[in-house]
Amino acid sequence: STWNKPSTACLSSRIPYGQTISVSLLNRIEKAEDILHKSGFNQVRVRDHNNIARIEISVEDFPKLFDPRVKDTISRSLKELGYKYIAVDLDGYRTGSLNEAL
Repeated sequence: STWNKPSTACLSSRIPYGQTISVSLLNRIEKAEDILHKSGFNQVRVRDHNNIARIEISVEDFPKLFDPRVKDTISRSLKELGYKYIAVDLDGYRTGSLNEAL
């Protein structure tokens, strides 16, 4: 049933080194990514930086993300999860982006 779905890394890979991992934090990340999937994005990561959700999607999907209805729905929904700020990584989706800060 998952043969055509993109591979996904463990949700803890969305959390910067040194930040405490909890079940509630992992659930928040999973819900945030589900919101993006339901909005029509296939390859997504929501990197959790405490009160900031850093969205990574394919650069090709940027126009869809910035459609006002899609953008507003995602922003509102992620803020309901407890994020204060919603940011888009202009480099787009890539694996290992949290390692770039090291």
